[in-house]
Amino acid sequence: MNHVDMIPLACVGLVALIAAATDLWKFKVYNALTFPALIAGLAVSAWLGGFEGLKASALGAGLGFGTLIVFFALGGVGAGDVKLMTAVGAWIGPSLTIQVFLAASMAAGVYALILLFVQGGAARAIGEVLLLLYKIGARDFKVQSEGSIESEVRRADRRRRLVPFAAMICVGFAATILWHHRDLDQVWPPHDRPVALEGGNRP
Repeated sequence: MNHVDMIPLACVGLVALIAAATDLWKFKVYNALTFPALIAGLAVSAWLGGFEGLKASALGAGLGFGTLIVFFALGGVGAGDVKLMTAVGAWIGPSLTIQVFLAASMAAGVYALILLFVQGGAARAIGEVLLLLYKIGARDFKVQSEGSIESEVRRADRRRRLVPFAAMICVGFAATILWHHRDLDQVWPPHDRPVALEGGNRP
């Protein structure tokens, strides 16, 4: 893999790192970061891959949005987390987006279970998990207002109550790239680049 191919991954990694920092600091992911990152992801993918690049970017963004919108409806993540996952998807395409989501969800699950064990022990932890599974199975998706999330953030004990999911996305992205470090050229980029960018030779 050449250095040009690594630049988009470095860019999305930087975006995820900045979002993780602000999430850990203030439990907030700023639109000033996620919106430009989304637009840049679409634009860079189109520039590097033409129509196929734009299509892969749009699919990645759509999957990034879709993977978190249910959890947002359940009140488990904030709007900033959804926007961040959408922006990340626009950079890395659909396949890696799913993998980042799964890795981030695993990290968030471990983090949440640790919080529950610390606060209420094993019984409460198991009860919370079963309740969440029941709500998903029953499609009990009651949309939460952003104000309710912000009220939780303002609590003095917020660090014992909230999972900083943007930080988990950063962990998931890093874990996914490390997992593929030997075969990254097989999954990245998620599209065929135009002949002009390959010096006239396609792989």
